[in-house]
Order: sequence, then C-alpha cells, then structure tokens
Amino acid sequence: MKKLALAVLAPAVLLAACANSEATPVKKISGVPEGVQGDVKIAVIRNLASDDHTKQFLDGARSEGEALGFQVNTFISEGNDVKFKELVAQAVQQDYDGLIISHGKEDYAYDMIKPAIDKGIKVVTFDTVTKKKDQTLKGITETFQDDHKLAQLSLDEVTKVKDDKPVRVIKLWFGPGFAPLDRRQEIYKTYEADGKIKTLETVGPTNFQDVQGDIATKMNAILAKYPKGSIDAVWGAWDEVAKGAYKSLKDNKRQEIPLISIDVSNQDINLMREKGSNWVSTSAVDPHLIGQTDMRLLAKKLAGEKTPDSFDLDAKLVEQKALKADTTMYNLDTIIKGWSTSEKFNEPWMDQLRKANDGK
Repeated sequence: MKKLALAVLAPAVLLAACANSEATPVKKISGVPEGVQGDVKIAVIRNLASDDHTKQFLDGARSEGEALGFQVNTFISEGNDVKFKELVAQAVQQDYDGLIISHGKEDYAYDMIKPAIDKGIKVVTFDTVTKKKDQTLKGITETFQDDHKLAQLSLDEVTKVKDDKPVRVIKLWFGPGFAPLDRRQEIYKTYEADGKIKTLETVGPTNFQDVQGDIATKMNAILAKYPKGSIDAVWGAWDEVAKGAYKSLKDNKRQEIPLISIDVSNQDINLMREKGSNWVSTSAVDPHLIGQTDMRLLAKKLAGEKTPDSFDLDAKLVEQKALKADTTMYNLDTIIKGWSTSEKFNEPWMDQLRKANDGK
C-alpha cells in the first residue's frame, strides 16, 4: 500500500500526483473490510483561508487517513467559491475513492457534490448543507460543530459582563449563506428576543483574503463613533473576525471592552494570554478532532458500514482565566476535559489498519 503525504499545494500538482501514482500490491489483512484495503485515495477540499484552524483540520484528516493506509491529498480555496467548485469538479474526474468537503455554501453545494455521488464516490461534508429545496443527496454524512451549543456557551459569557440587561454588543457576523454562522445566528436571535443583548452594530468581512485586516479597519471606524462606556462587549461568531476586532480594540486602547468569540487556534490562545488582553473566552471544537472524525466516517463508508446522515461535534468553553503559560491547541485537554480525544466512529478494524501501517 503506497502512502503519499502532501502539504497544501497547487491543485494541478496534487491532482496530477494522484492521477500518476502507482499502486503497490499488498497483502490483505484478515478481519478488515475490503473497501479500505489497497490503493485508497482521498481528497480533502476546504473552502476557507489557510489559517491555523484550517491547518489543524487538514492535519487531523490527513494524519488519520494516512494512519489507516490511505493516500490523502489536501486542497484549500482561500474562501473563493469559484476555485472551490473547480477543485471539487476536478477531484470528481480523478480516481479518488472518497471526498471530505468543508465549507461549501448552501446555494451551490448540492449541484457541486451530486456528480461525485453519481460516480459512486463516498462523501463526508463539514459545515456544508447539501440539501436543495426538496432534493437530498443519498449516502452523504454532513458533520457540523454543535453550532447552537457554541453560540449558547459564548453568549452566556456575554450576558455575564454586566448585571443589568440588555448587554450592548458589537456583533461580528456575516451571512446568510454560510452554514455554521447561520446556525449560530439562530441562537443569537433568541438572546436578542429575550432582551438579554442589544446589537449596536453588525460587522462582517468583505475581503476574505485578509479577514483580520478588513475587520480591524471597520472596527476602527465603529469605535470612533462610540465613546467609552457605550459598548459592553464585542461578540465574534468566528475567531478570524474576532482577531481583527482584538487588534482594533488594542490599537484604539479600548481594551475595557470584553471580547468573546467562537472557534479557537494557537494564535487566539496567544492573544488571550497577552498582558492586558480583553479576549476573555471562546467556545470551540478541536479542529484536529473534526478532521479525524470526518476521516473515520469516510472510512466507514468505504467499508460499507452504516453512518449517520448528520453528526454534531461537542462544543467546549475555553476561558482566558484557565489558560496557562504553556497552553496550546495540543494540550488544551489538560484544562478542558474531553478536548482532543474521542472514540466516536472508531472501529476495531481501524486499529488493525493503524497497526499494519505503523512505520510505513
């Protein structure tokens, strides 16, 4: 079984590498499903920028797939929908056995993925709604972070910043059409309706090549409109927008305003630990674990085993006060129970494959 470990490279290079690779005959392993043995090729395609979160998601998928003996190629489209759809279309034309599709948008995901299903390619998606009106794609597993829980955990922290209500909030969000943020918005609206929060401004990126810089610039203009004491909190529905807000709050010496967000990365942790940091908490799911879980689900599909139509990964709260000097994404489990490990969708035959491929 030939394994090929690849970094995120140009799509044409990756597709060519996959198409030109030669299978090496291997001895079959007793007790392991036929569909996951031999020259198994997987493409992981993500429609976000190459930030820390993306890198860890890809690493989770790649390391799990390679441990099972699969050849795993990774692709990113930097949030460019046209490029993303092209990457998926190209992957469908190659001899991939399975696809993991991350962050496809609802208005095109069904049409983009249908050719893969029609061709018999196994598909697992992350943060992607594949339904089109009354049409659904059979055999796909859609995975998500538990976005409702993520929003609830973070918004509960927002409501704690002062006793009297509503809490006056600058909201960092964009949509609709971006599945995870739409789900988080559903919970946000309930907090507004219940009088717990009041939205002063909503800010979202328009430059997805520099989300942090774009948000920082827009926040600078907003902060100039609101004197001290008129903003109670900034809430970020995504950590990339939160990082831009953090820079603006720091540059404008407005760190009296607490920042609360969703999602986490090593960069976020470092900013939360800075002296005088106002980034007090974030709710998140381990991105490495997401990639790992998606790969396990895909392996089960290749093995011909039953998988759920959808699955939500459990959310956790990461608090600034709990962080230590040596805390990173790789040891958050020392302060957050159940952060980085899960036996979900792991099977005994996967352990057999890992053992057989150890050291290859």
